[in-house]
Amino acid sequence: MTDWKKAWQPMMDAVGTDFSDGMELWGADEVERGAIRRFLEPLEFDCPLHYDKSVANEYGYPDIIAPYSSLLTWVIPPYWRPGMQLFTSAERNAQPAESPLLGFKTDLAPSTKFYFATDIEIDYIKPIVRGDWLCRSGYILLSCVPKETKVGRGAFTVWESEIRNQDKEVVAKIRMGFYFYSPHAN
Repeated sequence: MTDWKKAWQPMMDAVGTDFSDGMELWGADEVERGAIRRFLEPLEFDCPLHYDKSVANEYGYPDIIAPYSSLLTWVIPPYWRPGMQLFTSAERNAQPAESPLLGFKTDLAPSTKFYFATDIEIDYIKPIVRGDWLCRSGYILLSCVPKETKVGRGAFTVWESEIRNQDKEVVAKIRMGFYFYSPHAN
Protein backbone atom coordinates (compact mmCIF):
# COMPACT_ATOMS: atom_id res chain seq x y z
CA MET A 1 0.00 0.00 0.00
CA THR A 2 1.41 3.41 -0.95
CA ASP A 3 2.00 6.09 1.69
CA TRP A 4 -0.96 8.27 0.69
CA LYS A 5 -3.30 5.27 1.02
CA LYS A 6 -1.98 4.54 4.53
CA ALA A 7 -3.33 7.93 5.61
CA TRP A 8 -6.84 6.52 5.00
CA GLN A 9 -6.29 3.47 7.27
CA PRO A 10 -7.98 5.06 10.33
CA MET A 11 -11.12 5.60 8.21
CA MET A 12 -10.99 2.05 6.87
CA ASP A 13 -10.65 0.80 10.46
CA ALA A 14 -13.70 2.89 11.44
CA VAL A 15 -16.11 1.19 9.01
CA GLY A 16 -19.30 0.48 10.99
CA THR A 17 -18.88 3.53 13.25
CA ASP A 18 -21.72 6.03 13.72
CA PHE A 19 -20.10 9.47 13.51
CA SER A 20 -23.27 11.41 14.36
CA ASP A 21 -22.71 11.34 18.13
CA GLY A 22 -26.51 11.27 18.47
CA MET A 23 -26.97 14.58 16.61
CA GLU A 24 -30.10 15.03 14.51
CA LEU A 25 -30.00 17.28 11.45
CA TRP A 26 -33.45 18.75 10.85
CA GLY A 27 -34.74 19.79 7.45
CA ALA A 28 -35.18 23.48 6.76
CA ASP A 29 -39.00 23.39 6.78
CA GLU A 30 -41.93 21.17 7.57
CA VAL A 31 -43.76 19.44 4.75
CA GLU A 32 -46.43 21.87 3.52
CA ARG A 33 -49.04 21.95 0.78
CA GLY A 34 -47.51 24.78 -1.28
CA ALA A 35 -44.10 23.12 -1.53
CA ILE A 36 -45.71 19.81 -2.48
CA ARG A 37 -47.61 21.64 -5.23
CA ARG A 38 -44.44 23.32 -6.49
CA PHE A 39 -42.73 19.91 -6.60
CA LEU A 40 -45.64 18.43 -8.61
CA GLU A 41 -46.02 21.27 -11.14
CA PRO A 42 -42.96 20.82 -13.38
CA LEU A 43 -43.54 17.06 -13.40
CA GLU A 44 -47.27 17.45 -14.15
CA PHE A 45 -47.62 14.75 -11.51
CA ASP A 46 -51.40 14.42 -11.30
CA CYS A 47 -51.99 12.08 -8.36
CA PRO A 48 -54.74 13.20 -5.95
CA LEU A 49 -52.94 11.61 -2.99
CA HIS A 50 -50.64 14.64 -3.19
CA TYR A 51 -53.26 17.41 -3.37
CA ASP A 52 -56.72 16.12 -2.31
CA LYS A 53 -57.06 15.39 1.40
CA SER A 54 -60.33 13.47 0.96
CA VAL A 55 -58.68 11.07 -1.52
CA ALA A 56 -55.67 10.68 0.81
CA ASN A 57 -58.07 9.94 3.69
CA GLU A 58 -59.94 7.41 1.55
CA TYR A 59 -56.67 5.50 1.14
CA GLY A 60 -55.85 5.63 4.86
CA TYR A 61 -53.55 8.65 5.06
CA PRO A 62 -54.24 11.36 7.68
CA ASP A 63 -53.55 14.12 5.11
CA ILE A 64 -52.02 14.58 1.66
CA ILE A 65 -48.67 12.87 1.20
CA ALA A 66 -45.53 14.18 -0.45
CA PRO A 67 -44.15 12.16 -3.37
CA TYR A 68 -41.45 9.79 -2.18
CA SER A 69 -39.10 11.34 -4.73
CA SER A 70 -39.34 14.66 -2.85
CA LEU A 71 -37.66 13.24 0.29
CA LEU A 72 -34.47 15.30 -0.01
CA THR A 73 -36.55 18.48 -0.32
CA TRP A 74 -37.66 17.98 3.27
CA VAL A 75 -34.52 16.59 4.86
CA ILE A 76 -31.76 19.00 3.75
CA PRO A 77 -30.98 21.63 6.40
CA PRO A 78 -30.86 25.26 5.23
CA TYR A 79 -27.74 26.24 3.30
CA TRP A 80 -27.79 29.74 4.69
CA ARG A 81 -29.12 31.44 7.81
CA PRO A 82 -29.30 35.18 8.56
CA GLY A 83 -25.92 36.49 9.68
CA MET A 84 -24.05 33.58 8.12
CA GLN A 85 -21.28 34.07 5.54
CA LEU A 86 -21.64 31.11 3.18
CA PHE A 87 -18.66 31.80 0.90
CA THR A 88 -15.39 32.85 2.53
CA SER A 89 -13.46 33.08 -0.75
CA ALA A 90 -14.16 34.96 -3.98
CA GLU A 91 -11.98 32.66 -6.11
CA ARG A 92 -13.44 30.81 -9.07
CA ASN A 93 -14.92 27.44 -8.03
CA ALA A 94 -14.77 28.44 -4.36
CA GLN A 95 -16.58 25.99 -2.13
CA PRO A 96 -18.96 27.13 0.62
CA ALA A 97 -17.47 27.26 4.11
CA GLU A 98 -20.23 24.89 5.21
CA SER A 99 -22.61 22.65 3.31
CA PRO A 100 -25.45 20.52 4.62
CA LEU A 101 -24.60 18.03 1.88
CA LEU A 102 -21.02 17.42 3.03
CA GLY A 103 -22.01 15.39 6.07
CA PHE A 104 -20.03 15.03 9.22
CA LYS A 105 -16.34 15.77 9.36
CA THR A 106 -13.98 13.51 11.23
CA ASP A 107 -10.36 13.83 12.28
CA LEU A 108 -9.78 10.25 11.10
CA ALA A 109 -9.77 11.21 7.42
CA PRO A 110 -6.78 12.93 5.86
CA SER A 111 -7.35 16.50 4.73
CA THR A 112 -8.78 16.78 1.22
CA LYS A 113 -9.61 19.81 -0.84
CA PHE A 114 -12.69 18.67 -2.79
CA TYR A 115 -15.47 16.12 -2.89
CA PHE A 116 -18.36 15.05 -5.05
CA ALA A 117 -21.32 12.76 -4.53
CA THR A 118 -21.04 9.47 -6.40
CA ASP A 119 -24.35 7.75 -5.72
CA ILE A 120 -27.46 7.64 -3.56
CA GLU A 121 -29.71 4.79 -2.53
CA ILE A 122 -32.95 5.25 -0.57
CA ASP A 123 -35.24 2.72 1.10
CA TYR A 124 -38.67 4.34 1.52
CA ILE A 125 -40.39 2.95 4.60
CA LYS A 126 -43.28 5.25 5.50
CA PRO A 127 -45.16 8.00 3.61
CA ILE A 128 -44.24 11.64 4.19
CA VAL A 129 -47.40 13.43 5.30
CA ARG A 130 -48.17 17.16 5.22
CA GLY A 131 -47.13 18.58 8.58
CA ASP A 132 -44.21 16.18 9.03
CA TRP A 133 -40.84 17.67 9.89
CA LEU A 134 -37.97 15.39 8.91
CA CYS A 135 -34.50 14.91 10.29
CA ARG A 136 -31.51 12.78 9.47
CA SER A 137 -30.13 10.72 12.35
CA GLY A 138 -27.09 8.52 12.43
CA TYR A 139 -24.13 8.82 10.10
CA ILE A 140 -22.64 5.35 9.81
CA LEU A 141 -19.56 4.78 7.69
CA LEU A 142 -20.28 1.68 5.59
CA SER A 143 -17.12 1.68 3.48
CA CYS A 144 -13.92 3.59 2.75
CA VAL A 145 -11.85 2.67 -0.31
CA PRO A 146 -8.76 4.77 -1.14
CA LYS A 147 -8.29 5.20 -4.86
CA GLU A 148 -6.34 7.36 -7.26
CA THR A 149 -8.49 8.66 -10.11
CA LYS A 150 -7.98 11.07 -13.00
CA VAL A 151 -9.05 13.96 -10.75
CA GLY A 152 -6.76 13.13 -7.83
CA ARG A 153 -6.04 10.91 -4.84
CA GLY A 154 -8.65 10.25 -2.23
CA ALA A 155 -11.21 7.76 -1.02
CA PHE A 156 -14.66 6.60 -1.99
CA THR A 157 -16.88 6.47 1.10
CA VAL A 158 -20.44 5.31 1.71
CA TRP A 159 -22.52 6.61 4.62
CA GLU A 160 -25.93 5.52 5.93
CA SER A 161 -28.53 7.52 7.87
CA GLU A 162 -32.13 7.14 8.94
CA ILE A 163 -34.69 9.77 8.06
CA ARG A 164 -37.21 10.26 10.88
CA ASN A 165 -40.27 12.43 11.32
CA GLN A 166 -41.14 14.61 14.31
CA ASP A 167 -42.59 11.52 16.06
CA LYS A 168 -39.22 9.71 15.70
CA GLU A 169 -40.75 7.27 13.17
CA VAL A 170 -38.35 6.08 10.48
CA VAL A 171 -39.66 7.18 7.07
CA ALA A 172 -36.58 6.20 5.04
CA LYS A 173 -33.00 4.94 5.13
CA ILE A 174 -30.50 6.65 2.90
CA ARG A 175 -27.05 5.63 1.74
CA MET A 176 -24.85 8.20 0.05
CA GLY A 177 -21.49 7.75 -1.62
CA PHE A 178 -18.82 10.45 -1.85
CA TYR A 179 -15.35 10.76 -3.29
CA PHE A 180 -13.15 12.98 -1.09
CA TYR A 181 -9.92 13.93 -2.85
CA SER A 182 -7.02 16.26 -3.38
CA PRO A 183 -6.39 17.11 -7.02
CA HIS A 184 -3.24 16.12 -8.85
CA ALA A 185 -0.59 18.84 -9.02
CA ASN A 186 -0.48 20.49 -12.46
